[in-house]
Order: sequence, then structure tokens, then C-alpha cells
Amino acid sequence: QVQMVESGGGSVQAGGSLRLSCAYSEYSYCMGWFRQAPGKEREGVALIRGGSGFSSYPDSAKGRFTISRDDDNNVLYLQMNNLQPEDTAVYYCAATRKFCGETMIEGDFTYWGQGTQVTISS
Repeated sequence: QVQMVESGGGSVQAGGSLRLSCAYSEYSYCMGWFRQAPGKEREGVALIRGGSGFSSYPDSAKGRFTISRDDDNNVLYLQMNNLQPEDTAVYYCAATRKFCGETMIEGDFTYWGQGTQVTISS
């Protein structure tokens, strides 16, 4: 199976930025980031496809988050800017070998990292 390991989480003040990284062991066509806050469902925040590099974001992340992938070095990134307290969550990278639609469906993703905590203070 594809192994994925997140890093780069931490605690920052509102308005700050973080860059999350996810090292992966093997290429997957579709990769993305999910987050889960206490008492809330797991939410997809960004996805990116291989080849074309097409990316998409829900309204909660659009304009603030940027996903990118470096398949030469096997690293997936999530740049998060203008972070707000509602962004506090455990962030997971995920991947699937098959096609993914613009709307992220948790069950479509086969491989998952262990998660990294992001905490935003106000």
C-alpha cells in the first residue's frame, strides 16, 4: 500500500500561515487534504490530480489554501494562508489511484496519513 506521512502542523495566531507536507511512497493519480475538527465531520479542503495538475477547493478553503504536488520528490503540500480559528483541526493527506471528482468524497480515498494537528488561536 501507499504510505503517507504528514508534517508541518503546529499552533499559529489568526491571520498566520502554515505549510503542511505529506511524504508519500508511491504515485497516486488523485491526492488531497481532509480535516476534522472536534464535533464535526471530516471535510475535504483540497484535491489535486496528477498529470494535468488540476486542483479544486471548497468555499471554506478557496482563496486561502493552495495544494501542490512534487512527484519528482514524492511530496504533497498544502499552503494555508490567513488562517482562522475555525481552521483548527487534525489535517490528513489522502490518495487514490482512481479518478476523483471535484467534490471530495471520503470513501473514494484509499490511502491516508496519520494526521497532523493545526491549532489557530484568536
